[in-house]
Order: sequence, then C-alpha cells, then structure tokens
Amino acid sequence: MSLVPLIFRDWWDDWDRERPSRLLDQHFGNVLNRDDLINASSLIRPTGYFRPWRHQLNRGTSNITAVDDKVQVVLDVQQFAPNEISVRTVDNVVIVEGKHDEKRDEHGYISRHFVRKYLLPKDVIMSEITSALSSDGILTINAPKQLPQDSRTEREIPIIQTGSPAIKPSTETNIKIEQVN
Repeated sequence: MSLVPLIFRDWWDDWDRERPSRLLDQHFGNVLNRDDLINASSLIRPTGYFRPWRHQLNRGTSNITAVDDKVQVVLDVQQFAPNEISVRTVDNVVIVEGKHDEKRDEHGYISRHFVRKYLLPKDVIMSEITSALSSDGILTINAPKQLPQDSRTEREIPIIQTGSPAIKPSTETNIKIEQVN
C-alpha cells in the first residue's frame, strides 16, 4: 500500500470537512472497544481528530426545536439517575444540571457533572415550562409560547348623513394669481 495519498494530500481538506455540532462530553468512564482504536483504514482517510465514540453520536446530545407554539429541548441523560438531575429557570434561561458523586468502578474512581443552559425566547410562558424523563433516560423540556394576538381589530363605522353638499357653490369665481420674480 502506498503512502503517497496520505503524504501528498491537501492539508486544507481538514478545514473543509464538515464538523459535527453535537458535544460528546458526557462519556467519561465509558470503556473503549477494540473498534474505537485507530486502525489502518483510518490512516488512509484522516478524520482530523480522534473520535472514539463514533457509534454513540446520538447519545449525550441535545436537540432544540422551536416551532410557532413551543420550544422543546430533548436531552440524553441516561448516565444519571433521576434524583441526580435538576431542571430550573433563571430569568429566561433553562438550566439542566446532572451530577453524581465519585463512584468506584473496575478502572478506578469516576464522577460526572454537566450543566446545560438554554436561552429561551422572550415570548415563552416561563411559569408553564414542564419537563419529563422517560424510562430510557431522555429528558424532554417543553416551553409553551404565547400565541401572538391578532393585532387587527375590526369595528363598524357608522355613516352619518349631513344633508348638505360637500362642495358648496362659490360666488367668487375669480382666482388671483401672483407672479413670483
């Protein structure tokens, strides 16, 4: 196998490569599998950085959906027990926090802690925000929005009959024109 493609590749390729927008910061303490280690095919197609959790790209991430009537945040918190998770609001920010103390496992001690903050639009009804945790560790936060009031108001305008003409006949028909020098 030749190393020519690897040596003479355009080093700007790494900048053009699409980077994922999801954070992978909640996987501390997970055991690496043999497939997570660098293999020969990864040297031919360099990815720009080491990503051992490629099989868990959809875990530990959050999805935010804003539609006309609500904002919804869906967050994977499966590595935390329900009593280790808290959801609170400060002004127009929802703060999700998960924390558990040090635990001993087969590799040593491990502790996890995360804080996520979500800035909500001003039209969200803060007192009606709800959160629900599914049995598989998916936290869903729903923040309903105030529906926009119809700014058009309609009213009937009555017509008053005056009984007189709008243009009154004038007795003076001469119009004086001044010249400006």
